[in-house]
Amino acid sequence: MPPAPAPSRILPVIVFSQFAGTSLWFAGNAVLPELQASLQLQEGALSLLTSAVQLGFIIGTLCFAFFSLADRMSPRLLFLLCALLGAAANALVLFSATSVAGVLLLRGITGFLLAGIYPVGMKIAASWYSGRLGKAIGYLVGALVLGTAFPHLLRGLGASLPLQSMLLGISSLSALGGVLMYLLVPDGPYHSKGTRFDLTNMLKVFRVREFRAAAFGYFGHMWELYAFWAFVPYILAHSFPHLPQGQLSIYSFWVIGAGALGCVGGGYLSQRQGSGRVAFGQLLLSGLCCLLSAWVLQLPALLLPFLLFWGMVVAGDSPQFSALAAKTAPPQLVGTALTVVTSIGFAITIGSIQLTGFLLTLLPPHLVFVPLAIGPVIGLRAMRLLLKKESGSLL
Repeated sequence: MPPAPAPSRILPVIVFSQFAGTSLWFAGNAVLPELQASLQLQEGALSLLTSAVQLGFIIGTLCFAFFSLADRMSPRLLFLLCALLGAAANALVLFSATSVAGVLLLRGITGFLLAGIYPVGMKIAASWYSGRLGKAIGYLVGALVLGTAFPHLLRGLGASLPLQSMLLGISSLSALGGVLMYLLVPDGPYHSKGTRFDLTNMLKVFRVREFRAAAFGYFGHMWELYAFWAFVPYILAHSFPHLPQGQLSIYSFWVIGAGALGCVGGGYLSQRQGSGRVAFGQLLLSGLCCLLSAWVLQLPALLLPFLLFWGMVVAGDSPQFSALAAKTAPPQLVGTALTVVTSIGFAITIGSIQLTGFLLTLLPPHLVFVPLAIGPVIGLRAMRLLLKKESGSLL
């Protein structure tokens, strides 16, 4: 007998709690100008604050995957603990705002704890939504994309909140998200229990051919995604040099935020077409955008609509890859699988961002983003097995 449908409150609570917990990630971007003034940082040093969170997240996801924490303990409890501890680490930045080393350490700890929020939230969703997982995770990732874009909106509107109010507000939001997840979202009917610690758990998930296909599709997607997001402000500033900074920030918000439409729309489309087809289609379109950028970046009249479309498809496949990874992983290791794939994916972003920045010193700007197509090409090739499973024919 199939499990009863999930109560109507489950998905909204998961989406809100996931957004609230991962707001700790966005906090650093939102208060960068204030931290720069407090720490008397040069512009180049600001990247250290962002990198500290990314590095902490990569280390955290590796540790969580190695110990299979999301599969060995209640994911709700793990989410709660990480949301509360992350809120505390974020708030403690107020007491270290005069020390670069102290702020970097706390931002790294925050990134580490986010490993118990972002992939674990998807694990919780997977325990409730098996057949409709693409739609559920579409909402989750869509909310995260909007959160990623939100600091650009704040800067574009000229919003200036005191550092103390911003950090305490975000910490309170994270803590609230953790509490609501724990109290209102019990373990779902598809939650597998009883996983034991095994040093090889991280490797076991990659023995499944379908999971490997989903994982490598995701890796190709990540090669492109964060490099695109990181350089959207640069593309806009280079193409529209006479626009004020506030307007450029608003444009950056819309371009990055368009990914939320791709995530949610792709989630609904996956109910009819399947997650594999939707992910393949969006990855193909974003890969074509990489190639077309060599031409369109020289045409200011077409640039903004092009970037909005690119922003929509470059992020829209992300929830479908996560859904595919959750569906194809061994049931008792879904949390481990999502965590290790996320860890490797974010590590890949460091390489693509650094390569893109290096190419900007060698090539004209309109040619720099063409190499990002390498990721979609690899991802599309890896996904052929999944398309065969969904459609019965190999592309």
